[in-house]
Amino acid sequence: MKAQRGFPQATITPKGERALVGGHPWVYEAEVESIADANGAPLGSASGIENGCLVDVVSRKGRYLGTGTLSASSKIRIRLISRNANDTFDDAFWERKVRWAWEHRIAVMGDDISCCRLIFSEADGFPGLIADRFEDVVVTQTLSVGMERHKPAVFGALLRVLAQDGIGVRGIYERNDVSTRKLEGLDETCGWYEAEGAAPVVDPGRTVTDICENGVRYHVDFARGQKTGFFLDQKYNRRALAKLARGKRVLDCFTHTGSFALNAALGGAEHVHAVDVSELAIDMARENARLNGLSDRVSFEAANVFDLLPELEREGGHRGRVSEVMQAHGGPFDFIILDPPAFTKNRRTIDAAERGYHEINQRAMKVLPRGGYLATCSCSHFMGTGRFKRMLASAAHDASVQLRQVEERQQAPDHPILWGVPETDYLKFFLFQVV
Repeated sequence: MKAQRGFPQATITPKGERALVGGHPWVYEAEVESIADANGAPLGSASGIENGCLVDVVSRKGRYLGTGTLSASSKIRIRLISRNANDTFDDAFWERKVRWAWEHRIAVMGDDISCCRLIFSEADGFPGLIADRFEDVVVTQTLSVGMERHKPAVFGALLRVLAQDGIGVRGIYERNDVSTRKLEGLDETCGWYEAEGAAPVVDPGRTVTDICENGVRYHVDFARGQKTGFFLDQKYNRRALAKLARGKRVLDCFTHTGSFALNAALGGAEHVHAVDVSELAIDMARENARLNGLSDRVSFEAANVFDLLPELEREGGHRGRVSEVMQAHGGPFDFIILDPPAFTKNRRTIDAAERGYHEINQRAMKVLPRGGYLATCSCSHFMGTGRFKRMLASAAHDASVQLRQVEERQQAPDHPILWGVPETDYLKFFLFQVV
């Protein structure tokens, strides 16, 4: 690349070049051979450049590979935002990227966009940025210093693009209470974002909003709930499960705010018992059941699933208060849902995570009668699809059952999977009949 572009320039190793050419947007610290400032003067390290600034990435031979944001204190040293040497990175650039992401949601979701993921980090070319729409509220997480630096331009573009399509936004709420921000040299913060030119939020203390998904209404606490307040990625998996739930007696484990439980109940389940270790989650789930007029068909319990399933297994599918509930509705559970949180967020703990997945799946298979149904999933990309399938096969063998697959699914299409970036392919979801 011979033309002077006004950005610092990072020369990377052949290994780093292969990764970028293969589609991955990250350059690791060890892959950066040298950095020169905008005038071409060599720098001893990234510390001589402003953190979060734009950097051109080139091969040893000077081939332009892309432009990204610098993270001076992270092992992921550069995250690409463009592979086009003609991009100028002004407000129009960010608005084009936001418009492209938004129009993709319209294409893949149709009219089902009142609640959806607007921006899915690397998959949309905004590395380290998540933006979810919950009706008139947008909730964001900014996890890289580059996106933090360019946030005013990105958030302004997001508000403009939505307004151009007639969508009013009450405000952008930031859920930056994420420990990974520390790796980027950023503080953990939460609160309403004060966008330039935007009217102040009328009632900043109101951080619960109402949404409707698959015909189910929810109160979403986007200030205190997990992640951005609600898991949008399981939207169509919940719909698929609801079709199987008619007439079933369902146990929903790790229910969180009750989304699978309520979809099952609305799908015609005879009764659903929803369990989560968090009292706060159970209280919100119970309120969501009341909101949908389903309180008489969904019961709730704050319990540890790792304690509950062994007790059910020992007692043939019955246990204390649960037994009373299920006997009142015709017998033990014949449909179990396992939607646990990510048991691992790094490769070092993957073996322990696999043991946890194996335990709950094996026990659920033992609790279910022959002909019963199991919905099971993992939201950790470290637990790859192949490994998850092998774990399920092992759990079925140890439970002395066979699995008849109904469906294999992934995250909803508003969470696009970008080939070449395995981190975007994270959700595994299976529906089985146990035979």
